[in-house]
Amino acid sequence: MKTNRTSGILLHPTSFSGSAGIGTLGLPSYQFVDWLKKAGQTLWQILPLGPTGYGDSPYASFSTFAGNPLLIDLDDLAKKGWADPASITPPDYIKSSGRVDFGAVVYWKNPVLNQAADFFQKNCSKEDRVLYEAFKNDNSAWLDNYANFMSVKAFYDAKAAEEKTSGIWFKYWPEELRACEPSAVSKWNASHTKEIERIKTIQFFFDRQWSALKKYANDKGIKIIGDIPIFVAPDSADVWANQRLFQLEKDGRPTCVAGVPPDYFSATGQLWGNPLYDWDAMAKTNYYWWVDRIRRCLQLVDCVRIDHFRGFEAYWSVPFGEETAVNGKWIPGPNKALFDAIKKELGDIPIIAEDLGLITEGVRALRDGCGFPGMKVLQFAFDPAEAGKDGMLNAFLPHMFCQNCVVYTGTHDNQTMQGWLDSASDAAVQIAAQYAFGKKMTEQEARASSDSGELRDALVKTAIASAADMAVIPMQDILGVGDEGRMNAPSTVGANWTWRFDLAELTDDRAERLAFLSSLYGRNL
Repeated sequence: MKTNRTSGILLHPTSFSGSAGIGTLGLPSYQFVDWLKKAGQTLWQILPLGPTGYGDSPYASFSTFAGNPLLIDLDDLAKKGWADPASITPPDYIKSSGRVDFGAVVYWKNPVLNQAADFFQKNCSKEDRVLYEAFKNDNSAWLDNYANFMSVKAFYDAKAAEEKTSGIWFKYWPEELRACEPSAVSKWNASHTKEIERIKTIQFFFDRQWSALKKYANDKGIKIIGDIPIFVAPDSADVWANQRLFQLEKDGRPTCVAGVPPDYFSATGQLWGNPLYDWDAMAKTNYYWWVDRIRRCLQLVDCVRIDHFRGFEAYWSVPFGEETAVNGKWIPGPNKALFDAIKKELGDIPIIAEDLGLITEGVRALRDGCGFPGMKVLQFAFDPAEAGKDGMLNAFLPHMFCQNCVVYTGTHDNQTMQGWLDSASDAAVQIAAQYAFGKKMTEQEARASSDSGELRDALVKTAIASAADMAVIPMQDILGVGDEGRMNAPSTVGANWTWRFDLAELTDDRAERLAFLSSLYGRNL
């Protein structure tokens, strides 16, 4: 019997060990795909693939269309003859295991990639030249803007650093470039052709490596779930090159920025600082920028998770310059009109709606009207206060799921499951244990099952056994790591996105257990 039930792993490529400084699209990625196949999994979910900016976050990218140069595997470039093998040897401070030191990786790897780009331009074969020119032609709509932006940014960021001021484009660039005036951009382009060609070449490297890895996964029956944030970074080619589509002042500064209002978790809300879309201007263009964004994403992945989906129904608008999100207000979003426009251009497309947080009936109506699966997170299911109030009818409990959803033990923004269990109250752990094991347990018995790892494994099983069409488990929860493996703690900077693990932990035993569970609960038929 063929079903829609699938399962897989959430893991970003930066988390692989075995390559210099940071996980890449090289051999470890292929080894992981092989392990997924052995484990009977058909989904690999990643985080956004764009070049990371402030805080090293994949959710704050210099471009929503481009690929992250740090993911490029240098050994593969040398093997193809696209880089001088002598130039890619890492210094002693760049390690092949342990946490990612983004500052050190950027300092070392970006110049090496520039050297490789120059080497490629000088030495590539005629066949590779044809591939490169085709890549530039096929992607010119975003690639030209990105390359120009990054070229100008590199120059003025360096100047800003010398003068100890801000280098963000709307604060420091000359007026003509700040406004993205075509004549000024063309003049810059003509006088910086070498730097711009480097940037485009590096994007070609990423594209060739990612395309090969995706094909390898797809050929093994594994689909890749990608991720895009609803908003884009202020310091990005997306905003700079499309200023009329955002709520900006004439000098490029945002009029209002994105965030979320005060709630149980934060008395002042969250001030994200992303420029807001001018949805009226977007509508007049039939939402072409969003259509292009989704089209590009679907070139890279098989399914798209959109972060903060509720912002399409209404978004929290905070005046630019506010120190907190308190003084914001709800503004209606484009609602279904956006997705109707996307569907008209691209047809029915696989989208997962991240519908966590403050979800209203309007957001549910939008999600269900589009037919998109929402998300369920087991860590949100075992609140003792809710269990006592409504008799275990929490929407995140598996017996409450509809089929059209995706269940996670946790997401990149949560603690790991073991970390959550270690820090949760005894009452919450007891509820989780009784639910997972299906029997009465004392708080002491539940805590013992948590300490041994037995409860964590049972909760992974509970997710896979649920009615949800898709079950996705963070790799950390398969490995049983605690909060040292947490990927991101929202509203903090410093240690986020740095976790890596030893591929030796991808054992046959773990693969066999996952394969058994997925088969037992009809997820790999």
